[in-house]
This record gives sequence, structure tokens and C-alpha cells, in this order.
Amino acid sequence: MIVQCELCPKGCVIKPGQSGECRVRVNLDGKLTAVTYGYPCTANVDPIEKKPLFHFLPATPTFSLATVGCNLHCKNCQNWEISQADPEHAEASPLPVEEIVPIAKQYACRSISFTYTDPSVYYEYALDGCIAARDAGLKTVLVTAGYLNPEPVKKLYRHVDAARIDLKSMSEGFYRDVCGATLAPVLNTCVLAKSLGNHLEIINLVIPTLNDSDEDLKQLCRWIVRHLGQDTPLHFSRFFPQHKMLHLPPTPDETLNRACAIAQSEGLAFVYQGNVRHHASENTYCPACHGLLIERVGFQVMQNKLLNGTCPGCGTAIPGVWS
Repeated sequence: MIVQCELCPKGCVIKPGQSGECRVRVNLDGKLTAVTYGYPCTANVDPIEKKPLFHFLPATPTFSLATVGCNLHCKNCQNWEISQADPEHAEASPLPVEEIVPIAKQYACRSISFTYTDPSVYYEYALDGCIAARDAGLKTVLVTAGYLNPEPVKKLYRHVDAARIDLKSMSEGFYRDVCGATLAPVLNTCVLAKSLGNHLEIINLVIPTLNDSDEDLKQLCRWIVRHLGQDTPLHFSRFFPQHKMLHLPPTPDETLNRACAIAQSEGLAFVYQGNVRHHASENTYCPACHGLLIERVGFQVMQNKLLNGTCPGCGTAIPGVWS
């Protein structure tokens, strides 16, 4: 019997024994099954800053895991070896949901992150993991491209504390040509995540010649301010040649600096640069008095001056999850 997957906007129609575009959701005897459930291909303890999340439990470790597969096929993917892998050709180890929390606690993790590939495609494993984590008093994190249908978003994100969503471009052509996807569902996921009370941070990988014009950046920032709010943290990340985009150069420093200046001029209060080191744009500053609040070098927090989530200099409340 042919089945149709209703998880993401691609709506794959899947013949018996075949999988959808994500490779992990398979038609087994007329039932759609996520064959990677309980079999992550990677699991690590990371600093939360690596996600990157800068306004969520700073300087704490997060237990991070993923299975293979992704419903996007980004030509620049840095994790393409696992995101574009077939489950039968990838190494994976059993990790039942009931064992995730004990491991996280063993390593003093304050949160569990579903990351590296995209939890959208190992949806059931991420959902059950989030429920188990919350029941045990841990926070939950999704690192995702946000390419899901609205109902699955609502079901999953009710159990999520923080979402870091890739907003790759405001261009439909970019999503089609670079990612094999469409823009509107990602925008919808961002809005839904915010409306469901998730802490939300946005990342934009700035790729030379593809999404780095002033107009590209202005459209992105204006949409975030209008639909997500000016307090939403935005990370501009440096591109390095990867996967099928080896012909493009790394993002120049001046491009990232220009992107940050545009974001600030459009009213965004917390703008950061990623894949850079020893740069003031990694730090958090008070939007009112401009005092240094959190100093970072790479993924390491050097100092955190926040007092109960407020600026010690002027008392301004800084949005985020600080404890």
C-alpha cells in the first residue's frame, strides 16, 4: 500500500519498501516508520554556545544527539556525511529514550539538544526525548531548519524550551536552488515557535554572492523585527566551503561586519557573528546602556555579569533563559 508522509511540506508519496526524501521514513507494510528511532549516529556533550544559543543557560553543557537524515539537501551542509546518509550505510548505536536522561545527568548537562542533522525527520525520537527530558527537570533544545508542517510543529514544540532555527534567506529561489525546499514553511515555524513560548534564536549563514547583498540582509532583519520581535537574537555565521559549494570563498570579515551593522540599523537588539574568534561580536551587550554583559571567546564564556537576567549597570531586563 502506498502511503503519504504528512510531516513536512514535501508530502512524499512512498511506495512499499521505499523511503521519503529524508531517507529515514520508510513504508514498511503500509505503515510509515522512522527506521532510525532509538539509533543516533552521534552523541556528544557540547557547550550550549555551540548550538549556537547565547541567551539560554550560558556556560552550561548540553547532551547533543542526532540520527542520520534530513529533509533538506543544502549544497553547503557542513554535516552532509550524516545528514545525507542512508540509514543502512551509516554507523549508529542503540540509545533508547529511557537512557537519554541518565546519560545527560551523568555529565551534569542542564539540557538535551536534538541537533547536527535535523530533528524534523527523526521527529518521534525527538518528541519522546523532549517529553522524557522535561519530566526529569531538564530543558530541551531543537537545532533545526524548521521545515515542518504546522500541526507537527505544534505537537513537538509544546515540549521544547529553546529552538535555534536556520533562516537561510528571504529568497524563494535560494531555498529552491540551494536547499531543495521552500521558504514559507520555515517562516511559519519561526512564528509558531515564538507563539508557543519557545525561546528562539535565529541563525543566518552568510554565503558570498548568494545571500549577502544589502537588500538580502535588510529583508531578513526587517522580517525578524516585524514577526519575531527586535529582542530575538540573530547570529550571522561565516560560510566555509563545504560539500557541493567548494567553489565559493569563505565569508569575508567585512561582509559579516556589514551584516551586523544592517541588523542593528533595522532595530535588532542582539546581533552576533559566528565561526569567528576573538571578536567583540560574540559578546552580549546591554541594549540600553551598552555595557558588557557576557564576554565570549569561541564557545567559552569568560565572564557573565548578568544579575538575575538584568543588566547590573542600568537594570534593563535581558530576554532569555538565564537559570
